Amino acid sequence: MRVVSLVPSLTEAVARTVPGALAGATDWCTHPPGLDVVRVGGTKNPRVDRIVSLAPDLVIANEEENRAPDLAALREAGVEVLVTEVRDVPQAFRELARVLDACGAGARPRWLEQAERTWAHLPVADGPRTTAVVPIWRRPWMVLGRDTFAGDVLARLGVRHLYATHPDRYPKIALEELRAAAPDVVVLPDEPYPFTPDDGPEAFPGLSCALVSGRHLTWYGPSLAEAPRVLGEALRAALR
Repeated sequence: MRVVSLVPSLTEAVARTVPGALAGATDWCTHPPGLDVVRVGGTKNPRVDRIVSLAPDLVIANEEENRAPDLAALREAGVEVLVTEVRDVPQAFRELARVLDACGAGARPRWLEQAERTWAHLPVADGPRTTAVVPIWRRPWMVLGRDTFAGDVLARLGVRHLYATHPDRYPKIALEELRAAAPDVVVLPDEPYPFTPDDGPEAFPGLSCALVSGRHLTWYGPSLAEAPRVLGEALRAALR
């Protein structure tokens, strides 16, 4: 198989499971470190001509991360495109198995089995849930809303984000409203917006802020196996 991945988490999953299958990946595909493949642009602006020139057997994409016109252009050029849809953790496991099978994996990889066990054996959260707002962008401020993979990840860790029932999946919310919501914690991932200790927490004076790994919060791939531990540690540290 010759595979081009337009999704960073799927790039990591395929590279880890089917070494040598990847012919190309986006500029944002940072894992595994040192991945040596042709770069084909961004997730939102891939170089369709470059992808076609690689003559891939399959392009793997995601309905949220990649633009429908780009995927249509690839199909019009005769390229097979597999599009994933992931809104919760169980669906992530199903889609990962589907992608890896399509990429020629001979068996279910050990990391995927380990990740499934990790999430299946999470302790049930007792008592009231921690409340949170989860910005994913600023200028303008945008937060997690309804029906998101990251929201489901947090829910399974005992965190209720306050815009989970908003009509939009990634609503724009005024900073004053976010502050007034008075959550137990403001969760600030380092992607898609790269929140840092100096860029993000200062907007929420008096509120606890948890700087977390975007790879562990939003990626569905090998990082799922360690995500509960990594995210849990960051949340507990912020709430002390």
